[in-house]
Amino acid sequence: MPDIQGTVEDIVFKNDENGYVVARIKDGNKLHTIVGTIPYLTEGQVLHLSGQWVNHPQFGEQLKVEHCEELLPNSTTGIEKYLASGAISGIGPVTAKKIVDKFGQATFDVLENNIERLKEIEGIGDKKIAIIYDSYCKQREVKNIMVFLQTYGVTPNQCVKIYKKFGSKSIEIVRENPYVLTEEISGIGFKTADKLAISLGIEAESPFRIQSGIKYVVNEFCGLGNTYMPLDKLYSEGKKVLSVAEELIEGNLVQAVVQEKLKVETVDGIQGVYTLPYYYCELSVTQKLLSLSFQTQTKLNVDVVKELERFEEENHINFAPSQKEAILGACEQSIEVITGGPGTGKTTIIKCIATIFERAGLRVFMAAPTGRAAKRMTEATGREAKTIHRLLEMGYSEEDNLAFFRGEESPLECDVVIVDEASMIDIMLMHSFLKAVSLSTRVIIVGDVDQLPSVGPGKVLQDIIDSKCVKVVALREIFRQAEQSMIVVNAHKINKGEMPLLNQRGKDFYFLQEELQENMLHTLISLIESRLPSFNSKWDRVKHIQVLSPMRKGSLGVANLNNELQKLLNPPDESKTEKTMRDNIYRVHDKVMQTKNNYSLRWLRIAGEGEVEGVGVFNGDMGFIEEIDEDNNTITVVFDEERRVVYDSIYFDELDLAYAITIHKSQGSEFPVVIMPAFMGPPLLMNRNLLYTGITRAKELVVLVGSIKAVGFMIHNNRSFERYSGLKCRICNVLDNS
Repeated sequence: MPDIQGTVEDIVFKNDENGYVVARIKDGNKLHTIVGTIPYLTEGQVLHLSGQWVNHPQFGEQLKVEHCEELLPNSTTGIEKYLASGAISGIGPVTAKKIVDKFGQATFDVLENNIERLKEIEGIGDKKIAIIYDSYCKQREVKNIMVFLQTYGVTPNQCVKIYKKFGSKSIEIVRENPYVLTEEISGIGFKTADKLAISLGIEAESPFRIQSGIKYVVNEFCGLGNTYMPLDKLYSEGKKVLSVAEELIEGNLVQAVVQEKLKVETVDGIQGVYTLPYYYCELSVTQKLLSLSFQTQTKLNVDVVKELERFEEENHINFAPSQKEAILGACEQSIEVITGGPGTGKTTIIKCIATIFERAGLRVFMAAPTGRAAKRMTEATGREAKTIHRLLEMGYSEEDNLAFFRGEESPLECDVVIVDEASMIDIMLMHSFLKAVSLSTRVIIVGDVDQLPSVGPGKVLQDIIDSKCVKVVALREIFRQAEQSMIVVNAHKINKGEMPLLNQRGKDFYFLQEELQENMLHTLISLIESRLPSFNSKWDRVKHIQVLSPMRKGSLGVANLNNELQKLLNPPDESKTEKTMRDNIYRVHDKVMQTKNNYSLRWLRIAGEGEVEGVGVFNGDMGFIEEIDEDNNTITVVFDEERRVVYDSIYFDELDLAYAITIHKSQGSEFPVVIMPAFMGPPLLMNRNLLYTGITRAKELVVLVGSIKAVGFMIHNNRSFERYSGLKCRICNVLDNS
């Protein structure tokens, strides 16, 4: 790794918020440009830097800093220049000269150990000394943290994240428990924390290490969608990760349970290990669901049957028996679940239910888990729908912590709340939602239980349905107009384990046969490049056509597909600013996706209705890069053409290119055109559930490109990753004992 040592001659740009700088360093007779995260950089500093040389198309060769260490200037000229730069509040050029003239090369020793001696200089009193000392200590604190952490392989960018999280206690916290970084700092995994711990002298069999490791293993397992981890899986995985005997893991698990850091419970005959948040969320959701199911609601002051018939007449439709059952049940029950696939009329039913309640004088709220799903709900029903986070009024508390302002103390002020796309709701979000629902409020939960479960932990919709604790109406009949769509027809055929009808003339579901993955990729690109735009000139190649893939890796995984599609859809251009991150190039106008929930990112609404400002960008949100600001080292993204978000560099790793996305990430979204490669892969991944979810994301056209054998394999493979969730068991246990 190349390195340089020299003096900071000039700071071209500095962002005080995220520590990003562009500066010139003089190394002997050479002047170098450096870029990177170096908080409190000042002119006159002597630095030892290492990193990677990169070629900027406009500014030439630069050192991208990966490690930085400050070397205090050892000449009086260097010391004076350093102090005169304004690095320390209260010291300007005049005062800097006086200090150096008085103390010479002992200046830093005076500032560090005997600052009262500054009174020996005319014009410096107690007040000014306090300002100088406070500024010097703050700088020293950050630099010490940077030096300490970088010694153990932590990058400057991660150092800034750690300092922002823990402040002056960063070193103390990391020394005490390096494993806390795996939970609190994105981008730092267990291996980095473990390496740091070993370097700090924490023994492999230390109870502190093992208990932290146990929690890490459980969290990683729950990150796959589970709310608990079976005990036998914890032991086997724990031995691999920690390289210690099972007896040590067992003993430390008992200690963690005694200290109420973890919970162990038997769920469906399986001993499961819970982290506390998921444990208490399951308890809370169980209690509230059962309370609502036993609640008796007052009768509506309208004739529901007549209102239903009136809606049919006004909209020129005839509801099927199951659809009528869903509408009447929603008006009679305190809580109801309505589930069904595409074309079964869920949206029309929602409109009818809302109309009846409104005519009865009741206040109806509507919500969905994601911004895209809420937007579609609004467009389909003609009524405002919010994300669940917006509905619960997420924001900052007086302590500057993120919180939902709607909850038990301040419930939602409505008589009815209808939630769509409920298959996407995980246990944490359902807990927060139900907390904000009073027992006098009717709850209607709508979703397609045959889709993939939520990205987050749990299988909430499936568990509620299987527990039989509330009225469930399953819609099977397809609306007459939906029968004309092969997307709808084939979705239901696939769901039944039947092969779809392919390539019917004038329809909306096509299959292009290719056996080699190389040919599949070529065909897929040609579809986007020319064939589909020629087929329908209204389709924008970037906005309207979405590639979905089952996996991330391989030639047909989203990583490679994004690289290939970016070359086609947003090639390099002198007018487009670009930035390289994690081996990917990001350009202005690129299509991108947020890859994790970030409750602290602020947004500004530039279109639509609702709050002008807000917080929170969520896993699966899609948008376009509007600006890459090199001076401030920020990326501006506009999501769903209505919310603008400015990303500081510490959050860049949460963005991915989105010309192609995984089917899992497409949940809750709808696209005019969906293209899917069909190829053989891991049996637990390439299943019916995944194929069904993928094709139901399309509104106007589906094109499958690949092997008919692979399509058949997925349809007949009903296996999937088993999710461990205790919600159904908890509900059933209460019902059985009541």
